[in-house]
Amino acid sequence: MNKKKILLIVLSILLVGFLVFFYFRFYFVFGEGVKAGQINYVEKKGYIFKTYEGKVIQSGFKSSKSGNSTIQNYEFRFSIENSDLADSLMRCSGKEVELHYKEYFAPLPWRGYSEFIVDSIVAVH
Repeated sequence: MNKKKILLIVLSILLVGFLVFFYFRFYFVFGEGVKAGQINYVEKKGYIFKTYEGKVIQSGFKSSKSGNSTIQNYEFRFSIENSDLADSLMRCSGKEVELHYKEYFAPLPWRGYSEFIVDSIVAVH
């Protein structure tokens, strides 16, 4: 084989490897589920890519070794791709909601700041 053919094969293998890595890093859905809590905020922000970002407060109980239980809050930060869904969630501020999300390994600038992307509202209470 000549050097050009070997170089072409090596470059092809590297390109395919990069594409597989890129797909799994940014587009492969690692997990999905439903989170419930009170909508704290939904906002549109960003310097170049304006994305919708939000936060849900999940309250719960944390038990300690002494037998006392305390209330503990957890924050679920997420991004939203769909502007209609973001507008609906903005109107739900302060309400209890159940949100369906997809989890990716890493965020993309045009998709949002979070690796959690909310794609639908399951319920509003």
